[in-house]
Amino acid sequence: MPNVYGYPARPDHAATSVFGNLIVDRIADVHNTNVSAPVTLACGFWYEWSLALGEPWFGFTIQDRKVTLFDDGARPITVSTWDQCGRAVAALLGLPESGASPSVADYKDKTLLISSFTVSQRDMLDSLHRVLGTTDEDWEITYEGSVKRVGEGKAAMQKGDQRGFAKALYCEVFDPSNETSAYVAVDNEVLGLPKEDLDAATKRAVELVESGWNPFAA
Repeated sequence: MPNVYGYPARPDHAATSVFGNLIVDRIADVHNTNVSAPVTLACGFWYEWSLALGEPWFGFTIQDRKVTLFDDGARPITVSTWDQCGRAVAALLGLPESGASPSVADYKDKTLLISSFTVSQRDMLDSLHRVLGTTDEDWEITYEGSVKRVGEGKAAMQKGDQRGFAKALYCEVFDPSNETSAYVAVDNEVLGLPKEDLDAATKRAVELVESGWNPFAA
């Protein structure tokens, strides 16, 4: 199962996505082994991880009550929790290898489309308000055009600033021209995945921030 970093791979992915070449190469690596056909997992961005990490990702700095909304902040994207990703892979491996559908064979050389939520930055901010007991007046809210932000991120990447990578990768998903960022998770029902609670997931992100969590610490 090659990592496609969130969203369904498109034929033009290598040319149009910040991470496109690596996605295409990882799928090709599995084909080149002659062992098995790949099953790719599309889960959108990890919700708790991305919300907790700070401004370059979903635009939120929770501890400082600051958020940068891309364009108008209303563009919905598909995201998943860590738990939902784990449940999806376990459910897939629990299917019969072949035979009557659903089976693992149904997904060979295809993409498993799952999700937890389809949400905008505005939805995320409203969820944070419910979890934290805040309102817009308690936050510093700024706006930035998605095209401009992606360009700035790519320019920073060329200078070796890895925060620029996160800035470009995440914001390009919010670009209104991106047709895969709000895909329909058709396999949730097939795999028996539960409907999740957005505020519960947001609360986990807040708890990560409050714990001092840093996945990039040495």
